[in-house]
Amino acid sequence: MEEPSAKTVHLKRSIGLTGLVLYGLCVTIGAGIYVLVGETIVRAGPYAPAAFLLSAIVMGFTAASFAELSGRVPQAAGEAVYVEKSFGLPWLTIVIGLAVLVEAMIAASAIAVGSAGYVGELIDLPKEVLVICIVLLMAAIAAWGIRESVAIAGAMTLVEVTGLLVIIYFGLVNDPESLRALPPALMPPPTDWSALSGVLAASMITFFAFIGFDDVVNLVEEAKNPKKIMPWAIGITLSIVTVLYILVSFVAAQNISVEDLTGSSAPISLLFERLTGLPPLVITLVAIIATMNGVVIILIMAARVAYGMAQEGRLPAWIGVVSPRTKTPLRATVLVAVVVLVLAIFTPLDTLAETSSQVLLGVFVMINLALVWFKLKGVPAPADAFTVHIAFPIAGAVFCVALLLGASLVGG
Repeated sequence: MEEPSAKTVHLKRSIGLTGLVLYGLCVTIGAGIYVLVGETIVRAGPYAPAAFLLSAIVMGFTAASFAELSGRVPQAAGEAVYVEKSFGLPWLTIVIGLAVLVEAMIAASAIAVGSAGYVGELIDLPKEVLVICIVLLMAAIAAWGIRESVAIAGAMTLVEVTGLLVIIYFGLVNDPESLRALPPALMPPPTDWSALSGVLAASMITFFAFIGFDDVVNLVEEAKNPKKIMPWAIGITLSIVTVLYILVSFVAAQNISVEDLTGSSAPISLLFERLTGLPPLVITLVAIIATMNGVVIILIMAARVAYGMAQEGRLPAWIGVVSPRTKTPLRATVLVAVVVLVLAIFTPLDTLAETSSQVLLGVFVMINLALVWFKLKGVPAPADAFTVHIAFPIAGAVFCVALLLGASLVGG
């Protein structure tokens, strides 16, 4: 009896600008800075902050495209729907939507395994049991209600960000004079090819630390006045993340040698302990919160991509049914959680994880081209929607292709 009434239930518009920004920070901050800051310094040395700044500038063009498209096409499953509305090619829509879904579920499963590793430091249980418990718990939070689940994820994010702020605070308090070295660290000498090549090489990996801001658009149907606040949410998220990444990488480069970072699989933990003198338990707890946060946020995002594709007829209609009790896409959430659980337990993720970032870059290329095509066709944006010059999506597509090719060359 649930079926007929459930089909008429719509997602609840309950998220304001603060909630969207917290969600954006949830999905952006995490594995990127916690894992990649060490390798960034190995490649760029003291100019690691410049690599993060370069990536932020490049991502800014694609972020502008997402901001306009969220107003032109205010629907969940943003990437897939943007491509459909622009190019009108159903097969391409399905490919883009599935690419986003697959990348998200691989990421969630990998994070769940990583989270189980941290939890295993405190609780002596088989990793498979811990993975099952983590995924089921995070899926329950994601299915509870969008305002409630974003609130919980937001609280987790505050803990995660607090850990980074503690690092920044102690790093700058221990050596306040070091701030004078920040401006030069952001601008390597134009004649120093060694420094410039190091920054370029590092930017190939720092780019991936910014992936996540784009997921904000998947909450467009649950945001209050999305045409007004969505561009602000994307811009504020990218700005906060950029400042945090630049300062953390600057403090790390000032306090840890390249040799130490080369041998460390947990550079943030090493930096945290060195600066604060606190025991590993503290950073372990922060890591558990950060990784669980990553799982729940990706489950929320992936479920809404599946829901949006079902609403557009690109996936079976039953996936797009909204629960009348929670006002969330419950069936899509359960489906995504099951796939994540199977991947986390049974699938070797190394090869899949290596290709996930390249898949997402390809998606970003198509998103920028979708906006270019909208503009070339002369399709007007809604009167009250945020818009950018056509040069922005063109530059976004070019930069994404350049990074995609660069990453392939480096990998080869």
